[in-house]
Amino acid sequence: MFTDGFGHFVTGDSAAIAIAAKAVWNQRLESVMMRKRITTRLAVAAGLAALAITAISPALAVPSFARQTGQECIACHVSFPELTPYGRYFKLTGYTIGKTFVSSAGFNYVPLAVMAQASVTNTRNNHATDPDTGDTVTVNQRNNSAVFSAGSVFLATKVNDYVGGFIQWTYDNLATTANGTLGGHSGIDNTDLRAAGKYSSPGAAEPDLIYGLTLNNNPTSQDAWNSTPAFGFPYTASPLAQTPAAATQIDGGLAQQVAGAGGYLWWKKMVYGELSFYHTADGAFSILRSGQDIHTDGGVAAIQNWNNPYWRFALSHDWGANSVMVGTYGMIVNRYPSNFDPSTATDRYRDIAVDAQYQYITDPHTFTAQATYINERQSYNASYAAVKETGAGIGAGPTPENPTDTLKTFKLKGTYYRDRKYGGTLAYFSTTGSADGGLYGTDADGNARTPNSKGYIIELDYLPTQNVRLMLQYTGYNKFDGAKSNYDGNGRNAGDNNTAFFNVWVAF
Repeated sequence: MFTDGFGHFVTGDSAAIAIAAKAVWNQRLESVMMRKRITTRLAVAAGLAALAITAISPALAVPSFARQTGQECIACHVSFPELTPYGRYFKLTGYTIGKTFVSSAGFNYVPLAVMAQASVTNTRNNHATDPDTGDTVTVNQRNNSAVFSAGSVFLATKVNDYVGGFIQWTYDNLATTANGTLGGHSGIDNTDLRAAGKYSSPGAAEPDLIYGLTLNNNPTSQDAWNSTPAFGFPYTASPLAQTPAAATQIDGGLAQQVAGAGGYLWWKKMVYGELSFYHTADGAFSILRSGQDIHTDGGVAAIQNWNNPYWRFALSHDWGANSVMVGTYGMIVNRYPSNFDPSTATDRYRDIAVDAQYQYITDPHTFTAQATYINERQSYNASYAAVKETGAGIGAGPTPENPTDTLKTFKLKGTYYRDRKYGGTLAYFSTTGSADGGLYGTDADGNARTPNSKGYIIELDYLPTQNVRLMLQYTGYNKFDGAKSNYDGNGRNAGDNNTAFFNVWVAF
């Protein structure tokens, strides 16, 4: 999945989210042993970039919401997908500003938009040791190769004055197939359907109250601020890079696997509140996880009925060129260890987060900053009992050694743009958590490993037009899956996973 609608690049097959770090690493090694090393030059990617720029007419490179409203993309976005104050207003009013795509006079505009990405990834150390055979294997089979990464089609439009929607379908050209090789795969991506209304007191220039309903398939994808995970930074990251195994449930763990329904209120553009409930995307909601691996144990999440509340509360204020928000959000997830067996007890994940955002938007200078902190308490009411009794988990697991664990995530980023064309971002990220040998393995001395990872991101962006973005991104790790050096027990260090990523993003 493009994380997020090209945000937080998680592939379209987001169900393959790791639970146990050691198991994930071994699985990766088994996969890459089957791959051939493909090499080309960065110059090839530069040529593709130039071709993409010249091949797209500015008159055609306008996403469907821009066609609907008659506004340029920069009215709603600092740089896709980060929203401006107007973009947040547009989203929370149900995508209903502007004209409908069809009227009595005929079609007013095409309600479809298309996005595509091509990229080159360089992994600092592209070799690792297979823990079973001791052989040297390739980590990234397409290191330094120009590849078509993925493409999306959006049905994004106003239906009437009260109903609108955003539906994304993504083709992931670099998805991992069942036999461990890379192969194209498509499926539904972030989807948000809304019904919204407004109340205005007599003589009011703007609505006093905006209220609405949302149906979506990824917790936080419905949020209007870019400090929450689904549309948070990095908006695009390499699909070929090695990434830390551990992540909280609310940070992509349920993406495109669940159906969430809820309501929200936004009073005077200052006080926002939402309450939603999530259910496994099966039965009538199966379309919300179309393309996911529902035939593999652990391929998707299965959660208990609608007993999975999500909440959001935020205080925001806009003045002049400035906008600020502070808030909290969270979720309780009651998840079955096996998606094949909903008759067992559930493991309980309680995610509580705080976040903040600041934006300064002028011509020519734009500065934005976001921060979020997530604290997850994991109560393995089903899995721990099974491990204690049988020595193994239920189905795909997890297989914890502790009855409870914690996982904490912190992210901070700052971005500057000049003329909405030249941009730069600095970001820091950190994940820390309980030591658990069942989930994360043990070191050479038999000590339980932690999921601790931390690092930084440096990104440069250039937008020759509002529909084309060239990006050069570097991700560095100070710690990876619990250690700075020899984190896998086979001599691989955190810095070996440092990644340089050149990406071409196009939308029309």
